[in-house]
Amino acid sequence: MSHDNCLFCKIATKVIPATFLLEDEHACAFRDLNPMAPTHVLVIPKKHHVNIDDAADDALAVSCVMRMARDVARAEGLKDSGYRLVMNSGSDAGQSVFHWHVHVLGGRQLGWPPG
Repeated sequence: MSHDNCLFCKIATKVIPATFLLEDEHACAFRDLNPMAPTHVLVIPKKHHVNIDDAADDALAVSCVMRMARDVARAEGLKDSGYRLVMNSGSDAGQSVFHWHVHVLGGRQLGWPPG
């Protein structure tokens, strides 16, 4: 997929609107349009990476996204009750937007095992 056609690249550059919670020069966090939990926020790097396999060697992108995911959980009041971070890599794992992202889920009891 070309970066020009990437949904999350368009959100990161504000071509497509989203409800942003946090943003800095490397990453942004916005509410999922189809929430799977009371809190469901997506955190993405602004630099395009297809999936975590692609992003893993970009230490700056990975650290910024993971730090922002933690900050979202704190801002949403999930620090004490708990939260889950989910990354899907590849279509068989459920990845539907091929721009690496982390789901921050919380606000209810989350079952285990997932999937």
